[in-house]
Amino acid sequence: MAGVAAELDQLHQLAIALLRGVRVEDERAGVGPALLSALSVLTFGGPHALGALAHAEGVRPPTMSRLVDGLERAGLARRRADPDDARGLRIEATPQGRALLLAGRARRLRRLAVAARALTPCARASVAAAIPALGALVQALHALPPPPAHNRRTRRRFD
Repeated sequence: MAGVAAELDQLHQLAIALLRGVRVEDERAGVGPALLSALSVLTFGGPHALGALAHAEGVRPPTMSRLVDGLERAGLARRRADPDDARGLRIEATPQGRALLLAGRARRLRRLAVAARALTPCARASVAAAIPALGALVQALHALPPPPAHNRRTRRRFD
């Protein structure tokens, strides 16, 4: 198990470094990372109730309400009546919000493509071959039960 732990530690470090390496493209969006993250959930996951969006982003509803206010001011998201709950609201990405996020995604992918040119054909094939296993690992990770409740004020997003 020690060998697996070392490999998973390397994977963890590489995943964070990979995200940091492509997120430099996000600065060109002119929107902060918290807003982009919430907009990503709305763009790729569809409309969400405020509480569900807060849960997906790991923040409290009042914090998410302020983030949604910012998305609305920027014209990137809007609140709509929930068709399943007359008292509820759903937050959805606007066409402008989706376009902004998809353009950012395209910039990130171009950056990855440029970096991938530095790899040998064998290394690129190895990366491609690992994708199904990494996808299965992500699914297994999401299937795990949540950890016990803790004080969110001491929580860090990346360790």
